[in-house]
Amino acid sequence: MANIDLQAVRDTLVSVAFQAGRMILEADPNNIPQGTKKNAVDLVTEADQAVERMVYDRLRAEHPGFEFVGEETYQAGVTKITDAPTFIVDPIDGTTNFVHGFPHACISLGLAVGRKPAVGVVYNPFLDTLYTGIKGQGSFMQRNAQAQPDTAPKYKLPLAGRGDVTAAPALNGLGTALVGVEWGSDRQGTNFDLKVEVFRRLGAAKTETATLPPNAMVHSMRSLGSAALNFCAVAAGQLDCYWEGGCYAWDVCAGWCILSEAGGFVASGNPGDWEPALDSRLYLAVRGAPSGGKELVEEFWSVIGDGKLTYQH
Repeated sequence: MANIDLQAVRDTLVSVAFQAGRMILEADPNNIPQGTKKNAVDLVTEADQAVERMVYDRLRAEHPGFEFVGEETYQAGVTKITDAPTFIVDPIDGTTNFVHGFPHACISLGLAVGRKPAVGVVYNPFLDTLYTGIKGQGSFMQRNAQAQPDTAPKYKLPLAGRGDVTAAPALNGLGTALVGVEWGSDRQGTNFDLKVEVFRRLGAAKTETATLPPNAMVHSMRSLGSAALNFCAVAAGQLDCYWEGGCYAWDVCAGWCILSEAGGFVASGNPGDWEPALDSRLYLAVRGAPSGGKELVEEFWSVIGDGKLTYQH
């Protein structure tokens, strides 16, 4: 990465994100032709496709030597993420929210180098909230980001701890945790059955007799409807962790960088793997905390038990 000006890349991605945000806000989801990919809940709109074309054109013009992987141009079994510098893009993460007018959708723009997140930009134009991260340089959140780019306060992440992970609240186990989860677009089969059972175990009251796997009785669970925004909420310390299986690298690349620079980390959504690949499709994102979070991951894995989510790359 020595020859890549990551700050310049970040600045380019912020500019692109703001342009994409204007396109998203100008679109009327009620009057945009839309279709489905896998099933009736896996949506795509013309806005997704138009934003990705704009992003591709701008990034190709400004960084012609970098590879590009985007959700709307991805081809299963053909598109690969290599060690080369690669922009990994989701033009509208949270399309279902976008279609319903629920204001939690964003553009997610990541740069991976050596298959590791190096720059992340996530922008929610509905709330005008920008998250950015650069490897080795920290991560930040800015409200009124496009309306007041030069004057709006920029907050170092995590917010819980005022940017200092050592001052963030401790992770005291799942019993005091606010956990991010998503239903995903697979609504049948073994993956769906395991997800539903894990959701039950996370929410169910603890009993006097031990159960295997144990119920966790977390404080509660939240679904923002966007993997990128869930990652950013973990980075900010607003969620304690986020369990996901089934999303793709473009959903998590930017948020992963932002989370890592906020002192958090990503383990696998399946038990036993502490270093999941960027395109593994299985993630357990944990916020930064003085304790480091290893115990929470192991407790989460115990809740999953012998189950295993399986997805094709």
